Amino acid sequence: MSLFAFFANHGREIWQGVLEHIWLSGATMVLAVAIGVPLGILVARRPGLSKPILGGANIAETIPSLALFGFLLPIPWLGARADRLAITALTLYALLPIIRNTAAGITGVDSAVREAARAMGMTSRQILWHVELPLAIPTLLAGVKVATVLTIGIATIAAAVGAGGLGEFIFRGLAMVNDQLILAGAIPAAALAIAADLLLGLLERRLRPAR
Repeated sequence: MSLFAFFANHGREIWQGVLEHIWLSGATMVLAVAIGVPLGILVARRPGLSKPILGGANIAETIPSLALFGFLLPIPWLGARADRLAITALTLYALLPIIRNTAAGITGVDSAVREAARAMGMTSRQILWHVELPLAIPTLLAGVKVATVLTIGIATIAAAVGAGGLGEFIFRGLAMVNDQLILAGAIPAAALAIAADLLLGLLERRLRPAR
């Protein structure tokens, strides 16, 4: 059977895997942005905290994915459901580029712009929300783009703990030595990563200030 015929015959199953993969990656990115952006702001505002925050994110990034799943599995609430476990692990992997780019975007704002905002009577909070974050958005989005592509790729490992997604095809294909099954998971996962990279790259360019 050709690869095209295999995709046609198993289209519904593959599409289900795509939806599960999007759910895992999307939920991960929502959590990662909600946690990573405030931590990036904290790093930018209080440089003394950069070592523990970035160091912790770096450590999470270096732990092999299956090992991280194993560390989190005994935790009662997380281990009770595979999707919670997978999303938590993926969130830990996605934090570093978001934190780093958020901090870089804020610290990269021209000091003259900040001084002008203070001269207009803006408070520190107003400067953050109305000056620094809007100017940092392109850099922040670059970090989100890297984290999203990373998450989509690592999410294939989530099938090892029963969280579903396109990784199920890859693991089944490896177990059965079936190239078509492996490609049924690898090709859609690669397509999702490329699509996310293109869409977020386009958004990043649209929001980049004109020079």
